[in-house]
This record gives sequence, C-alpha cells and structure tokens, in this order.
Amino acid sequence: MEKERVVEETIEKYEKYINPAVARLFRFMGLSAIEQQADGVVITDNDGKEYIDCLGGYGVFSLGHRHPRVVEAVKAQIDCMPMSSKVLFNKPMADLAEIMAKITPGDLQYSFFGNSGTEAVEGALKLARAHTGRNKIISTVNSFHGKTLGALSATGRDLFRDPFQPLLSGFTHAPFGDAAAIAEIIDRDTAAVIVEPIQGEGGIIVPPDEYLPYLRQLCDRHGALLICDEVQTGLGRTGKMFACDHYGITPDIITTAKALGGGVMPIGAFTARPQIFAEYITSPFLHTSTFGGNPLACAAAVETITVIHEENLVEKAAVKGQYFMDRLTAVADQFPGVIREVRGKGLMIGVELTKEGIGGLLMSELINKGVLVAYTLNNPKVIRIEPPLIISEEAIDQVMVAFAYAIEQAYEMLEDL
Repeated sequence: MEKERVVEETIEKYEKYINPAVARLFRFMGLSAIEQQADGVVITDNDGKEYIDCLGGYGVFSLGHRHPRVVEAVKAQIDCMPMSSKVLFNKPMADLAEIMAKITPGDLQYSFFGNSGTEAVEGALKLARAHTGRNKIISTVNSFHGKTLGALSATGRDLFRDPFQPLLSGFTHAPFGDAAAIAEIIDRDTAAVIVEPIQGEGGIIVPPDEYLPYLRQLCDRHGALLICDEVQTGLGRTGKMFACDHYGITPDIITTAKALGGGVMPIGAFTARPQIFAEYITSPFLHTSTFGGNPLACAAAVETITVIHEENLVEKAAVKGQYFMDRLTAVADQFPGVIREVRGKGLMIGVELTKEGIGGLLMSELINKGVLVAYTLNNPKVIRIEPPLIISEEAIDQVMVAFAYAIEQAYEMLEDL
C-alpha cells in the first residue's frame, strides 16, 4: 500500500510540476513503476522487479550503471575538490585533455569541456565559423545534434525545428549517406559539414563505406571543416573507439558526451586539430563554461576511459554486438511481416519494423518481460538496442527470449488486422 501511494504521488508531481504529457505517455505504456536502484546492466524498480537495460540511457551507460571504479573516482574527488575555482590549474581536466588527444583519431589535440552533447556541438559550430570566417553549415536530413538553438539549427527534423523558427541562418540539410548531394551544395562559403558517422536518432542508419572518406575529400577541396558528432557513437559503442575509425578518416573536430561520464557524471567535449583550435587560443575567453571541465566530471571521464581500455570494452562491443545482431536477424528471418531490417555496428543496433504502430506494442511487451528499450527519436519504426558494453551473452540470451515473445505478439496483432 505504501509503495502504491509513493507511485501515485510521484506521478501526480509529474503531472503538476514536470509535464502532464510525459505522465500520460508513461501511463499509456504501462510504465507505472519508479526506478529505484541500478547496478551493471540491471535496473530495479520500487517493487523489486528487475529490468535488463537495453536502452542504456541512449548511450550513456556504456560501462553499465554505477561502475564501481568510476563511482570511487568521483567519491575521491568529492572529498578533495568537487568544483573548480576557475582561477588555479585544474589537474583532472588537464589529465582528461591529454587522454582525449591520445584516443581521438589523427592529430586532434585540444579539447574544450562542457556538460552535454548539445553544448559540445554548439562549441564545435562556433569554432568552425570562427576558424573559417564563413557562415554556411551543411548537416543531414534526420540528423540529431541537440536542441539548443545552434545545435537545433543543425538537427535535421522539422518536428523539433519548426516551433522555434527562425533558427540560425546559414544551415542547410542533405540526405544522409548521399555524398553526391553534399557535393552539389558545398562551396567556398561553407564553414563545415557536421555529420554523425552513424545516425542514431535517425534510425541507426549506417552509411556506405565510401561516404565519410568522400566527405573528407570534399571538405579538403573546398576549405571547409569536417565535424564528426560522436556524442552517441563514441567511446567504443560501435566496436571501435570512435565510429569514424571504421572509415579511416580524421575529422577536424569531434564531439563526445553521453558515455564520457561513465554513467555517473554529465560531461561533453569537443576536440580539434591545433590549427583549427587557434581562434580559441588567441582569445581563450571567447568560449567558456562555468561548470564545464569541473573536477568531478573530469575525474569520472578519466576513469571511464581507463576502464574502457583495461576491460577491453571496445573489442567486447564488437564481439557482443555481432552475437546480438545474429540472434536478432534469426528472429527477423522468422517474422518478415513484422521486422523489415536489423542493422548497426557493435552494440549500436536498430531493429526496423514494418509498421510504425508496432513500436509501442513491442516496447510495452518487452518492458513487461523485464527488458528496457525505446524507439529512435526521429524514426518511431526503429527500436534501438544500446545496452551497456559490459553485457554478457547470458543477458543477451535472456533479452532474446523476451524479444522473440514480443515479436510473436506483434505478429498475431498484425494477423488480426
């Protein structure tokens, strides 16, 4: 009885003080539980029910929930100095910047730290315009780069853009994966092309192998910068440290966030080549952040990257991802009327359904069976699967039992229509 009261009070507070539409959506999906505790790949609600987390905070929980080494690093930093004075030198930030220079592709060297992915994108776009002296930015249709004003101007879905028009001028969008379309619009007024190496919210869309190399050539030819938005794909998610590593290219600027804080602290970053970062060196206070680069978040990020290396999580993502994809594909082959395609790289997997309405049913059935998933923001027909990189084959097998059941239910529903 006490638990039921707590749930109802929480939902009422959502309705009164957060957003009643969110509360209605959760109720409609049957999500009437409160998340209580999390550990590894498992989330436990207030009734003690366990869920295997196959959403992973949209890519945040690559190390799982409450990885003990990251938690301990943050606790130690709290006991030392949680926030920076912004006047004296900040060792955790310096350590993290050095590591970022070592793990990012090519000659990327200088990093700026913020608090989120959208802030990382904002800083990268500003730097591109400052460096080139140009205004035009090319992005892609159905891309997702964030929802602050500049990042939203790059984001490629009108549903999120239209209520805030006019957005920043100079932004244009080309179909993702179509380098020829970008070749037609890139010119000497173009400051940058910003692209996700694999579209996340667009539906886990993997481009042709030649796409990013051709974009690199186009940017070099026209003196524009190539920005790779790796907020969701970076730090091992796709079976490489960065998704652009699959294609053998070095961007001029790379953005990271989500997994960077180890699922414990929020942090975002952009990292640039020395000659590109020069404008921020000439005017070091041109772009700043009060909380960006704080010791707590940087300590978490340093330990996160150390854990990724020492636990071989990049390699594990590639192996476990292939195992997951094979199992999903086997189910897809059994139910072609429900599943159109399984695609992705590493543990960034999309399951595209044949009809948009199936997604809600599938989510509901999986959640009832103790598996957390969601559909992609820009394509509701695609169920995303982004579990922690530490997920075991046994846990994947458990997920597949629930997934196969949910697909059968969807198939029966479609048969009855």
